[in-house]
Amino acid sequence: MTLQSDAAERPGDPPGRPAPAPAEPDAPPPHEADVLAARVRQALHRAGAVRAAWAAGGPHGALAGSAPPRRPADAAAPPAVPPEEAPYDAGGLAGVLALWPVLGSLVAGEALGLHTPLRAYGDRAAAGLPPGTTAHQLLTRRNPAHDGAAAALTRLAEHLGGAPLGELAATLVWQPLGMTRTSLADGSLTTTPADLARFLTHLVSSSDTPVARSWTDGSLRIRTGELTPARGLLWHPAPHGTWSYGDASAVWVCPRRRRWAVLLPADGDGRPRAAFRAAVFAPPPAP
Repeated sequence: MTLQSDAAERPGDPPGRPAPAPAEPDAPPPHEADVLAARVRQALHRAGAVRAAWAAGGPHGALAGSAPPRRPADAAAPPAVPPEEAPYDAGGLAGVLALWPVLGSLVAGEALGLHTPLRAYGDRAAAGLPPGTTAHQLLTRRNPAHDGAAAALTRLAEHLGGAPLGELAATLVWQPLGMTRTSLADGSLTTTPADLARFLTHLVSSSDTPVARSWTDGSLRIRTGELTPARGLLWHPAPHGTWSYGDASAVWVCPRRRRWAVLLPADGDGRPRAAFRAAVFAPPPAP
């Protein structure tokens, strides 16, 4: 396993003392939701992804969105369930919904140092990894979910947290945010559009708990120096000032604009991502 260097990072990074919380922006005007929804629908139609589910919002919650995808994890869900509460399989987002915030909690609680060789936490934490490997190196991998880094980080989180990742995420993150219909078991993550909105809203809000702002801010910046590809902590820089996670199903946050978005293609096709991202985050064309 080839690892990114820690050379660009000082041992004290992140989390440091949290910056003063910025004031929450005013809620957007009602017409903004209609304009955004129209732009997204047009973009997805042109991309041939009219059945994709999506949502976008800011620190006040969801601003606009669609119905959930046509392939819910619980096909027998009663029709009385509101669309935003319909469960679906979002295994591709487990890294950002479960692993990343749990690691942030361990860092905030000083149970984990990003630049400490994992061997310091015991042989099990460093099993199968090159000598000197750190959590920072694993978090800045090109594709942690597919090269073994995610498995190593999950093993580390469970070792330090003393419980399965799903239990840690539920206790430390999901329950405090009211994400009562999100669960992780046997590698399968189930969630709802409403729970996704709760999580992403928290990331662009001024709230410092349960996910510390210092962890979010430290993750959404380049952590790889001059090395390529540029990476944050699990998150990837993307156009229009955004940071993203996920291939087909994907989430974005834009710290500068305090906006978030999630795309859930009905058929697992990631091709609409660029069109959707531009519709949500690109400046509107000049009149």
